[in-house]
Amino acid sequence: MRHSPEKSDSRNIMRKLGTSRTRRIVLSQPSQHVSTETLPTPILIEGFLHYIRHERALRENTIAAYRRDLRDFSLWLGLRHCVSQDIRSLSEYFTHLHRKGLSLASISRQIATLRTFYRYLQLEGIIQESPADMITSGRRDDRMPSVLSVSQVDRLLAGPDGSTAQGLRDKVLLELLYATGCRASEVSNMTISDLHMNESFCICKGKGGKERVVPLGQRALLAMSQWVREIRPMFATLQSPPSPWAILSSRGNKLSRMRIWEIVRLHADRTGIPTDIGPHTLRHSFATHLVAGGVDLRHIQEMLGHASIATTQRYTHVDGERLRKVHKRFHPRG
Repeated sequence: MRHSPEKSDSRNIMRKLGTSRTRRIVLSQPSQHVSTETLPTPILIEGFLHYIRHERALRENTIAAYRRDLRDFSLWLGLRHCVSQDIRSLSEYFTHLHRKGLSLASISRQIATLRTFYRYLQLEGIIQESPADMITSGRRDDRMPSVLSVSQVDRLLAGPDGSTAQGLRDKVLLELLYATGCRASEVSNMTISDLHMNESFCICKGKGGKERVVPLGQRALLAMSQWVREIRPMFATLQSPPSPWAILSSRGNKLSRMRIWEIVRLHADRTGIPTDIGPHTLRHSFATHLVAGGVDLRHIQEMLGHASIATTQRYTHVDGERLRKVHKRFHPRG
Protein backbone atom coordinates (compact mmCIF):
# COMPACT_ATOMS: atom_id res chain seq x y z
CA MET A 1 0.00 0.00 0.00
CA ARG A 2 1.45 3.37 -1.04
CA HIS A 3 1.50 6.18 1.50
CA SER A 4 0.41 9.69 0.62
CA PRO A 5 3.31 12.14 0.09
CA GLU A 6 2.28 14.27 3.08
CA LYS A 7 2.20 11.37 5.51
CA SER A 8 5.37 9.88 4.14
CA ASP A 9 7.22 13.20 4.38
CA SER A 10 6.20 13.60 8.01
CA ARG A 11 6.89 10.00 8.99
CA ASN A 12 9.96 9.11 7.02
CA ILE A 13 12.23 12.16 6.94
CA MET A 14 15.57 11.25 8.47
CA ARG A 15 14.60 7.61 9.09
CA LYS A 16 17.73 5.61 9.77
CA LEU A 17 18.40 2.82 7.28
CA GLY A 18 21.26 0.40 7.81
CA THR A 19 24.23 0.85 10.07
CA SER A 20 26.66 2.79 7.87
CA ARG A 21 27.78 6.26 8.92
CA THR A 22 26.18 7.86 5.86
CA ARG A 23 22.44 7.73 6.54
CA ARG A 24 19.72 7.84 3.90
CA ILE A 25 16.42 9.65 3.90
CA VAL A 26 13.07 8.35 2.73
CA LEU A 27 11.38 11.26 0.96
CA SER A 28 7.90 10.72 -0.46
CA GLN A 29 7.76 6.98 -1.11
CA PRO A 30 9.22 3.99 0.75
CA SER A 31 11.21 2.96 -2.33
CA GLN A 32 12.82 6.38 -2.97
CA HIS A 33 16.15 6.63 -1.12
CA VAL A 34 18.50 9.60 -1.32
CA SER A 35 21.90 9.98 0.36
CA THR A 36 21.99 12.73 2.94
CA GLU A 37 25.18 14.05 1.35
CA THR A 38 23.16 15.25 -1.67
CA LEU A 39 20.21 16.72 0.21
CA PRO A 40 19.76 20.51 0.16
CA THR A 41 19.83 22.47 3.39
CA PRO A 42 16.03 23.03 3.59
CA ILE A 43 15.43 19.26 3.56
CA LEU A 44 17.95 18.73 6.34
CA ILE A 45 16.23 21.48 8.33
CA GLU A 46 12.87 19.77 7.90
CA GLY A 47 14.44 16.52 9.07
CA PHE A 48 15.74 18.31 12.15
CA LEU A 49 12.33 19.83 12.90
CA HIS A 50 10.75 16.40 12.52
CA TYR A 51 13.33 15.04 14.97
CA ILE A 52 12.75 17.64 17.69
CA ARG A 53 8.97 17.30 17.35
CA HIS A 54 8.66 13.50 17.38
CA GLU A 55 11.78 12.24 19.12
CA ARG A 56 12.51 15.05 21.57
CA ALA A 57 8.83 16.04 21.95
CA LEU A 58 9.57 19.76 22.15
CA ARG A 59 6.70 22.21 22.44
CA GLU A 60 5.27 23.86 19.33
CA ASN A 61 6.43 27.34 20.37
CA THR A 62 9.99 26.05 20.74
CA ILE A 63 9.81 24.30 17.37
CA ALA A 64 8.51 27.50 15.77
CA ALA A 65 11.47 29.43 17.20
CA TYR A 66 13.90 26.87 15.80
CA ARG A 67 12.14 27.07 12.44
CA ARG A 68 12.44 30.89 12.31
CA ASP A 69 16.12 30.85 13.25
CA LEU A 70 16.97 28.16 10.69
CA ARG A 71 14.92 29.91 8.00
CA ASP A 72 17.02 33.04 8.52
CA PHE A 73 20.20 30.96 8.40
CA SER A 74 19.10 29.21 5.21
CA LEU A 75 18.28 32.54 3.53
CA TRP A 76 21.72 33.86 4.46
CA LEU A 77 23.37 30.72 3.06
CA GLY A 78 21.70 31.14 -0.32
CA LEU A 79 23.19 28.54 -2.67
CA ARG A 80 25.77 27.41 -0.13
CA HIS A 81 25.25 24.16 1.80
CA CYS A 82 25.04 24.04 5.60
CA VAL A 83 27.38 21.03 5.72
CA SER A 84 30.21 22.98 4.06
CA GLN A 85 30.21 25.79 6.63
CA ASP A 86 33.07 26.24 9.11
CA ILE A 87 33.64 28.41 12.17
CA ARG A 88 34.74 31.36 10.04
CA SER A 89 31.59 31.40 7.91
CA LEU A 90 29.37 30.97 10.97
CA SER A 91 31.15 33.90 12.60
CA GLU A 92 30.34 35.93 9.48
CA TYR A 93 26.69 34.96 9.90
CA PHE A 94 26.57 36.21 13.48
CA THR A 95 28.33 39.41 12.43
CA HIS A 96 25.59 39.77 9.81
CA LEU A 97 22.92 39.42 12.54
CA HIS A 98 24.69 42.02 14.67
CA ARG A 99 24.73 44.50 11.78
CA LYS A 100 21.01 43.90 11.29
CA GLY A 101 20.51 45.24 14.80
CA LEU A 102 19.66 42.02 16.66
CA SER A 103 20.22 42.14 20.40
CA LEU A 104 22.85 40.02 22.08
CA ALA A 105 20.09 37.88 23.56
CA SER A 106 18.64 37.18 20.09
CA ILE A 107 22.06 36.35 18.67
CA SER A 108 22.75 34.04 21.62
CA ARG A 109 19.52 32.22 20.82
CA GLN A 110 20.58 31.86 17.17
CA ILE A 111 23.91 30.41 18.30
CA ALA A 112 22.09 27.90 20.51
CA THR A 113 19.83 26.95 17.58
CA LEU A 114 22.76 26.26 15.25
CA ARG A 115 24.57 24.26 17.92
CA THR A 116 21.53 22.02 18.29
CA PHE A 117 21.07 21.72 14.53
CA TYR A 118 24.70 20.80 13.84
CA ARG A 119 24.75 18.31 16.71
CA TYR A 120 21.75 16.69 15.06
CA LEU A 121 23.73 16.44 11.81
CA GLN A 122 26.47 14.75 13.83
CA LEU A 123 23.95 12.33 15.30
CA GLU A 124 22.80 11.42 11.81
CA GLY A 125 26.38 10.85 10.65
CA ILE A 126 26.20 13.67 8.12
CA ILE A 127 29.14 15.55 9.67
CA GLN A 128 31.92 14.43 12.00
CA GLU A 129 32.51 17.69 13.88
CA SER A 130 30.19 20.61 14.56
CA PRO A 131 31.56 24.04 13.62
CA ALA A 132 28.91 25.66 15.87
CA ASP A 133 30.47 24.17 19.01
CA MET A 134 33.42 26.51 18.50
CA ILE A 135 31.22 29.61 18.69
CA THR A 136 30.83 31.38 22.03
CA SER A 137 27.81 33.55 22.70
CA GLY A 138 29.72 36.11 24.74
CA ARG A 139 28.10 38.24 27.42
CA ARG A 140 24.34 38.03 27.64
CA ASP A 141 22.33 41.15 26.95
CA ASP A 142 20.94 42.13 30.35
CA ARG A 143 18.89 45.06 29.11
CA MET A 144 15.28 44.85 30.22
CA PRO A 145 12.29 45.55 28.02
CA SER A 146 10.31 48.63 28.97
CA VAL A 147 8.51 48.51 32.31
CA LEU A 148 5.30 50.42 32.90
CA SER A 149 4.75 52.58 35.95
CA VAL A 150 1.83 51.79 38.22
CA SER A 151 -0.12 54.75 36.81
CA GLN A 152 0.50 53.57 33.25
CA VAL A 153 -0.73 50.09 34.14
CA ASP A 154 -3.86 51.62 35.68
CA ARG A 155 -4.52 53.60 32.47
CA LEU A 156 -3.97 50.54 30.29
CA LEU A 157 -6.26 48.32 32.34
CA ALA A 158 -8.96 51.00 32.38
CA GLY A 159 -8.78 51.38 28.60
CA PRO A 160 -11.17 48.67 27.29
CA ASP A 161 -14.81 49.63 26.88
CA GLY A 162 -16.67 47.81 29.63
CA SER A 163 -20.03 48.30 27.92
CA THR A 164 -19.23 45.82 25.13
CA ALA A 165 -18.60 42.08 25.20
CA GLN A 166 -15.28 42.42 23.40
CA GLY A 167 -14.24 45.26 25.69
CA LEU A 168 -14.92 43.12 28.77
CA ARG A 169 -12.95 40.28 27.17
CA ASP A 170 -10.00 42.62 26.57
CA LYS A 171 -10.21 43.94 30.12
CA VAL A 172 -10.08 40.49 31.71
CA LEU A 173 -7.19 39.58 29.43
CA LEU A 174 -5.15 42.62 30.49
CA GLU A 175 -6.03 42.10 34.15
CA LEU A 176 -4.97 38.46 33.94
CA LEU A 177 -1.64 39.27 32.27
CA TYR A 178 -0.73 41.85 34.91
CA ALA A 179 -2.15 39.98 37.91
CA THR A 180 -0.26 36.76 37.16
CA GLY A 181 2.81 37.77 35.14
CA CYS A 182 1.98 34.95 32.74
CA ARG A 183 3.41 34.81 29.24
CA ALA A 184 1.05 35.35 26.31
CA SER A 185 1.33 31.67 25.34
CA GLU A 186 0.48 30.63 28.90
CA VAL A 187 -2.67 32.75 28.96
CA SER A 188 -3.59 31.48 25.50
CA ASN A 189 -3.36 27.86 26.71
CA MET A 190 -5.19 28.45 30.00
CA THR A 191 -8.47 26.54 30.26
CA ILE A 192 -11.57 27.33 32.27
CA SER A 193 -10.69 24.42 34.58
CA ASP A 194 -7.38 26.14 35.40
CA LEU A 195 -9.28 28.97 37.10
CA HIS A 196 -9.97 28.47 40.82
CA MET A 197 -11.68 31.72 41.65
CA ASN A 198 -13.10 30.65 45.01
CA GLU A 199 -9.54 30.00 46.14
CA SER A 200 -8.18 33.10 44.31
CA PHE A 201 -5.60 31.37 42.13
CA CYS A 202 -5.08 29.91 38.68
CA ILE A 203 -2.96 27.09 37.27
CA CYS A 204 -0.41 28.16 34.69
CA LYS A 205 1.28 25.67 32.37
CA GLY A 206 4.73 27.02 31.58
CA LYS A 207 7.76 25.92 29.58
CA GLY A 208 8.28 22.19 29.43
CA GLY A 209 4.69 21.60 30.52
CA LYS A 210 5.52 22.52 34.12
CA GLU A 211 2.52 23.69 36.13
CA ARG A 212 2.61 26.42 38.75
CA VAL A 213 0.04 28.07 41.00
CA VAL A 214 -0.29 31.84 40.64
CA PRO A 215 -2.49 34.00 42.92
CA LEU A 216 -5.24 36.16 41.44
CA GLY A 217 -5.68 39.65 42.87
CA GLN A 218 -9.05 41.15 43.77
CA ARG A 219 -9.40 43.27 40.61
CA ALA A 220 -8.49 40.36 38.36
CA LEU A 221 -11.00 38.17 40.22
CA LEU A 222 -13.79 40.74 39.76
CA ALA A 223 -13.10 41.07 36.03
CA MET A 224 -12.78 37.30 35.61
CA SER A 225 -15.98 36.65 37.54
CA GLN A 226 -17.95 39.00 35.29
CA TRP A 227 -16.37 37.49 32.19
CA VAL A 228 -17.11 33.89 33.21
CA ARG A 229 -20.63 34.66 34.41
CA GLU A 230 -21.92 37.05 31.73
CA ILE A 231 -19.82 37.09 28.57
CA ARG A 232 -17.78 33.93 28.12
CA PRO A 233 -20.82 31.60 27.76
CA MET A 234 -21.93 33.59 24.68
CA PHE A 235 -18.47 33.25 23.13
CA ALA A 236 -18.01 29.57 24.08
CA THR A 237 -21.26 28.34 22.54
CA LEU A 238 -20.24 29.65 19.12
CA GLN A 239 -18.21 26.46 18.83
CA SER A 240 -19.45 22.88 19.08
CA PRO A 241 -18.50 21.45 21.47
CA PRO A 242 -18.01 24.65 23.50
CA SER A 243 -14.42 25.84 23.71
CA PRO A 244 -12.59 24.93 26.96
CA TRP A 245 -10.20 27.91 26.90
CA ALA A 246 -10.42 30.56 29.59
CA ILE A 247 -10.08 33.56 27.24
CA LEU A 248 -11.82 33.27 23.87
CA SER A 249 -11.84 35.04 20.55
CA SER A 250 -15.01 36.75 19.32
CA ARG A 251 -15.75 33.55 17.36
CA GLY A 252 -15.39 31.32 20.38
CA ASN A 253 -11.98 29.98 19.41
CA LYS A 254 -8.77 29.88 21.39
CA LEU A 255 -7.23 33.36 21.62
CA SER A 256 -3.90 33.08 19.83
CA ARG A 257 -0.63 34.39 21.20
CA MET A 258 -0.34 36.89 18.34
CA ARG A 259 -3.88 38.13 18.90
CA ILE A 260 -3.02 38.75 22.56
CA TRP A 261 -0.07 40.88 21.40
CA GLU A 262 -2.41 42.84 19.11
CA ILE A 263 -4.92 43.49 21.90
CA VAL A 264 -2.23 44.79 24.28
CA ARG A 265 -0.83 47.14 21.63
CA LEU A 266 -4.29 48.29 20.58
CA HIS A 267 -5.16 49.49 24.07
CA ALA A 268 -1.68 50.91 24.63
CA ASP A 269 -2.21 53.07 21.56
CA ARG A 270 -5.67 54.15 22.68
CA THR A 271 -4.47 55.17 26.14
CA GLY A 272 -1.36 57.02 24.99
CA ILE A 273 1.14 54.45 26.27
CA PRO A 274 4.15 53.65 24.02
CA THR A 275 2.97 51.07 21.50
CA ASP A 276 6.24 49.13 21.44
CA ILE A 277 5.04 47.24 24.51
CA GLY A 278 3.54 43.76 24.54
CA PRO A 279 2.31 41.08 26.95
CA HIS A 280 5.88 40.59 28.18
CA THR A 281 5.92 44.24 29.28
CA LEU A 282 3.09 43.46 31.67
CA ARG A 283 5.01 40.40 32.87
CA HIS A 284 8.09 42.54 33.58
CA SER A 285 5.94 45.22 35.20
CA PHE A 286 4.30 42.59 37.42
CA ALA A 287 7.71 41.38 38.65
CA THR A 288 9.17 44.86 39.02
CA HIS A 289 6.24 46.12 41.07
CA LEU A 290 6.44 43.06 43.34
CA VAL A 291 10.14 43.70 43.92
CA ALA A 292 9.33 47.33 44.74
CA GLY A 293 6.73 46.12 47.23
CA GLY A 294 9.30 44.00 49.05
CA VAL A 295 8.21 40.53 47.89
CA ASP A 296 10.93 37.89 48.30
CA LEU A 297 12.69 37.03 45.05
CA ARG A 298 12.09 33.30 45.59
CA HIS A 299 8.34 33.88 45.60
CA ILE A 300 8.57 35.97 42.43
CA GLN A 301 10.69 33.25 40.83
CA GLU A 302 7.96 30.69 41.56
CA MET A 303 5.19 32.90 40.20
CA LEU A 304 7.10 33.66 37.00
CA GLY A 305 8.18 30.05 36.51
CA HIS A 306 11.88 30.89 36.26
CA ALA A 307 14.17 27.87 36.44
CA SER A 308 16.99 29.98 37.88
CA ILE A 309 16.91 32.70 40.52
CA ALA A 310 19.54 34.53 38.46
CA THR A 311 16.87 35.33 35.87
CA THR A 312 14.61 36.81 38.53
CA GLN A 313 17.42 38.88 40.02
CA ARG A 314 17.41 41.11 36.94
CA TYR A 315 14.38 42.88 38.36
CA THR A 316 16.24 44.19 41.37
CA HIS A 317 18.14 46.80 39.34
CA VAL A 318 14.99 48.76 38.49
CA ASP A 319 14.23 49.54 42.12
CA GLY A 320 17.26 51.59 43.05
CA GLU A 321 15.24 54.30 44.76
CA ARG A 322 13.71 51.81 47.21
CA LEU A 323 17.15 50.36 47.96
CA ARG A 324 18.50 53.82 48.69
CA LYS A 325 15.65 54.47 51.12
CA VAL A 326 16.25 51.14 52.88
CA HIS A 327 19.97 51.90 53.13
CA LYS A 328 19.32 55.37 54.56
CA ARG A 329 16.84 54.01 57.08
CA PHE A 330 18.84 51.08 58.42
CA HIS A 331 22.54 51.74 57.82
CA PRO A 332 24.32 53.23 60.91
CA ARG A 333 25.88 55.94 58.74
CA GLY A 334 22.96 56.38 56.39
